This record gives sequence, structure tokens and C-alpha cells, in this order.
Amino acid sequence: MVVLKGAEVSARIREEVQGLLGELEGRIPQLAIVRIGENPEDLSYERGAVKKMENFGLRVKCCGFPADIQEEEFLRQFRSINEDPDIDGILLLRPLPPQISSRAVEAEMVPEKDLDGISPINIAKVFAGDETGFAPCTPEAVVEVLKQNQIPITGKRVVIVGRSMVVGKPLSMLMLKENATVTVCHTRTRNLKEACREGEILVAAAGRAKMLNQEYVGKEAVVIDVGINVDDSGKLCGDVDFADIQDRAAMATPVPGGVGAVTTAVLAKHLVQAALMRKRGQE
Repeated sequence: MVVLKGAEVSARIREEVQGLLGELEGRIPQLAIVRIGENPEDLSYERGAVKKMENFGLRVKCCGFPADIQEEEFLRQFRSINEDPDIDGILLLRPLPPQISSRAVEAEMVPEKDLDGISPINIAKVFAGDETGFAPCTPEAVVEVLKQNQIPITGKRVVIVGRSMVVGKPLSMLMLKENATVTVCHTRTRNLKEACREGEILVAAAGRAKMLNQEYVGKEAVVIDVGINVDDSGKLCGDVDFADIQDRAAMATPVPGGVGAVTTAVLAKHLVQAALMRKRGQE
């Protein structure tokens, strides 16, 4: 089985980003990472994103707020981030605490700065196939992994396990745009094993540690693992039992070291693209 490592794909995206930066004539785009509370997973993701942005030669501003901040105050602060002319893109770490409505925040997000495709306008653009909006970074990272490794998508049977608006649903739209035949499954799908084995490309995004083993994988399938979980021994793992599928799959992404590394690279590319769109709009 060929291991599809995210670092190689990320490096190619970095080259693309460096080329785009040349069009900004010396201005370095800035990302705002908006976080509420001190959730360890959020802090870990924030550190990784900061490191990636700096590695790509980009600026980052971390905007942290207390876990008990009330919705009215947070929306006021969020609007000021939206309106800051020195901020080109925003990444909102989710889920939000219960006292703050996700829909209210998503509605406030300026679509041109919405790098992770959460605003209603950008979501609509993804479902309409309109490339002027940003798709969520993780689904786009899945497509990047396939394309950068010269894995054909057109005409292929793609099975996605997971139906969230974060990965499953937008990814299905991106795959359809690439002319794949797409099946979206979930944990309540009848005969899930059989459905998964039909996939020439199988994407695991169910959020359950090591849920998919070799019984779910078709012979010589390409397996893309989007899951990020912690197993019984406290180690980071995906939704796929990576060791178990090695004699079954043709290719697969590991966790860690797979799609996650590409997701932050896509975020960096979106940031530079957002800055370029602003520049062109001002000319």
C-alpha cells in the first residue's frame, strides 16, 4: 500500500502560494484566528496553523476570547475583526460555546474573508459550483491530495462516510464538480460495509476512531482518512484502522501526517487568494 503523505502535497501548495504572493507587490496577507475558550484541541490547531502560516511567509493574529463571553459582546468584537482593513481572512475555531449562536456568527462573517467556507453565501456558492467563494478547507484538501498524487477523480465511484457541513456535504459537491459519481453514507446507513466497498475512492469523515477496517475497503481502493481522534491508548488516530487496511487498499493517507497537513496549507492559499481579490477590487 502506498502511503499518501500530506507533507509532499503541502510543499507543492507552498510553491503555489509563493507565486501568488508575488502579485501582491510586497504586502504580506494577515490571517485572524478567532478562538473562544481554552479547548486543548483548539489550542493545538491554532499552534499548528500559526506555524504553517509563518512557514509560508504569512502573518497571523490570534484573537482569543474567554469561554464565558456573551453573544452580544462577542458579535461586537467579531464585527471589528471583520472590518479591520489589515486582516485579509478569518478562521473561526468551532464548535462555539452554547451561549453563542453559530448561525448568528456565520451570518456576520464577511464572505470575502471567510477562508473556511462557513458563511451562508460561501456555502451556497460551493453547492452552486461557483468558484468565487471559498470552500471549507478540509474538503478542498481531500481533492488536493488526490490531484497532487495524480489520482483520477473523473468517472470514479466515490464513497464518503460522513454528512456534516464541515466535510461530508461540501466534499460531495466538490467531487461532483470533478465528475465523480458520489455516494454519501453515515453511521446509520444500512449495509454500510457493502456500500463502502463499492468506492474506488473511500473518504472517512465519520468522527469515530478506527471505525473503518479492511471489511469496509474495496480491493485496491484509495482511502482518504479525514478523522482526527484519540484511541484507547491516548494516541492520535483517524477514522480508519490504518494497520488493518494495508493489505487491502492501494493507497491511503495516515493520521497524523495526512489530510491535516494539507488542510492548513489550503487555508494559507485561501488567505493569499483573499488578499489578491481585495487588491483587484481596489484597482
